[in-house]
Amino acid sequence: GWPTLTDSTCSRLFYILLHLGASAVCCLLLSRTVVERVWGSEHGIQMPAGLCAHLFGYTDCPVLSGSGAVYRVCAGTAMFHLLQAVLLVHLHSPTSPRAQLHNSFWLLKLLFLLGLCAVAFCIPDEHLFPAWHYIGICGGFTFILLQLVLITAFAHSWNKNWQAGAAQHCSWFLAVLLTTLGFYSMAGVGAVFLFHHYTHPAGCLLNKMLLSLHLCFCGLLTFLSIAPCTRLKQPRSGLLQASIISCYIMYLTFSALSSRPPERVILQGQNLTLCLPGLSGMEPQTPDTSLAVLSAGIMYACVLFACNEASYLAEVFGPLWIIKVYSHEFQKPSLCFCCPETVEPEDGQRGGTVKQDDQETPLAPPVQAQHLSYSYSAFHFVFFLASLYVMVTLTNWFSYEGAELEKTFTKGSWATFWVKVASCWACVLLYVGLLLAPLCWSPTLDSQSPIFRRQCHQISVTR
Repeated sequence: GWPTLTDSTCSRLFYILLHLGASAVCCLLLSRTVVERVWGSEHGIQMPAGLCAHLFGYTDCPVLSGSGAVYRVCAGTAMFHLLQAVLLVHLHSPTSPRAQLHNSFWLLKLLFLLGLCAVAFCIPDEHLFPAWHYIGICGGFTFILLQLVLITAFAHSWNKNWQAGAAQHCSWFLAVLLTTLGFYSMAGVGAVFLFHHYTHPAGCLLNKMLLSLHLCFCGLLTFLSIAPCTRLKQPRSGLLQASIISCYIMYLTFSALSSRPPERVILQGQNLTLCLPGLSGMEPQTPDTSLAVLSAGIMYACVLFACNEASYLAEVFGPLWIIKVYSHEFQKPSLCFCCPETVEPEDGQRGGTVKQDDQETPLAPPVQAQHLSYSYSAFHFVFFLASLYVMVTLTNWFSYEGAELEKTFTKGSWATFWVKVASCWACVLLYVGLLLAPLCWSPTLDSQSPIFRRQCHQISVTR
């Protein structure tokens, strides 16, 4: 029904805006330009004498800016979502009193979030950084792995859905062909763009090697996707999923190369800054902030996609959704390939206690009243991980000392570069494992498909 859908959508929108606002505040606190304008001695806000010493133990309130401020804001945001994730565990009904904790009390929750951030600002650096830094690193890596699982599941589901249609009608085959060509074209254009802007004849050897290696990875994934041994166990494996993963690999490569420090060489008596998009030829290159902003925007879009999609899949497939989402088989093709709710359940499998001759219409209100459209607990837990991911990304992961927003998006750091390169390699390994695992182990999940179809129908009514 419409009220539940509206409550669900408004709740997600509120938490997305809340997380977006917290991330924006972190960017402002990490920016040297903003900090000098706000807290500078000439034009900034002057704190009362003794207040900083009383609250933070310093005379100039250093915790209100820099990586320390980002750590504290993200600590408050992360604990805000973690507490709600714990309180909403095993919640499956929107009519439960605990569901109101997720869908109501907006003003109180906003004040509670501000209170958590205020408490974090009162924690001394020597007590905050050692522990919270490693927690942030672990949470950031976990979120990256979650993103990789979601993108591979996204490609896998899209391919299986449309391949099911291609076997039935030529129009679906044409859609698969055009989409595959489109993704491979984007990957090819991306590779040409990266070779043109991130390499130079006088240097950038690491960039050249990395681009060549990742292109070889794309070729390997393409071959494995259509190899006879793969299609023996996965008849619907094809080039569509390989093209999607290849395009994502090019994005991860672009993100990594945009995050590395520039390379300086002396060529014909000129001191050149290479390996960054900027001026061409023999002129010194300058960082292009527009590409950095584009990379950051795509990154945050992936964050929001992961938070929403993971919570939905957790409700549909249960706690083991990371495994079950790969084994699901689509019965009918659909344009909404990313949501298993579009699968048409069989008539005799729409409820455990419902007879085959029962009608759908009388069952809609009870189903809506008893089932969530997405897992509230998983939603908040993924946002908890997302807060840690944003924290370590803005503060250059392992080298958080002296982190500044201007340097993060224009000068880069080797720590961020290698983290993104490692995430790209992990994506390749995950996809190769997805293709080759059925050759070693082929579980029988037929007994679980009726349960999924019933749950899929119930979730589709509430969304």
